[in-house]
Order: sequence, then structure tokens, then C-alpha cells
Amino acid sequence: MPKRYPEQFKRDVVAVARRGGLSIAEVAVDFSVAQETVRRWVRQADIDDGVKDGLTSAEQAEVVQLRRRLRRLEMENEILRRAAAYFAKDALPK
Repeated sequence: MPKRYPEQFKRDVVAVARRGGLSIAEVAVDFSVAQETVRRWVRQADIDDGVKDGLTSAEQAEVVQLRRRLRRLEMENEILRRAAAYFAKDALPK
């Protein structure tokens, strides 16, 4: 599982990377973070700030939440379907 960094730390890394004085690789080394992680944070910050098109962090979080809810509802629906079939089997006249 990836390591979770505080939001303030991410904002600081993105701010340093955007200043342009250092390359992404140098910023990554300075903050002891993987290079691709810094790239991803900068890309997501650009989307969140409206510079680029894409799903914002809030929209991504909502999608994750909705997918979890859908998965749970589908499981509940399957349980109810099986229960209905089980009880319907016993209710049929013999």
C-alpha cells in the first residue's frame, strides 16, 4: 500500500516544483519522494486549479464513494434475491 502524505506536504512539494528553479527529479530527491509521485501531484494540482482538464480530487473521491456504495447495494440485492428464491421454493404448493 502506498505511503500517505499529508496534504500540506503535497502542496509544499507542488509549490517548489512549480517555481521552476529545480527539475522534478531534484525536487523529488530534496523531499525524499519518488519522481513519478511529484509528477502526479503536479498534474493533479493543475487539474484542481483548472489549468488542465480532468477529474478534480473532489470528483475522484466522489467516484470512489459511489463505486463503493454501488458494490454494497449490488451485494445486498443479491442477498435479497437469493432469500426470495429460497422462501418462494418453500411456499410453492406440493
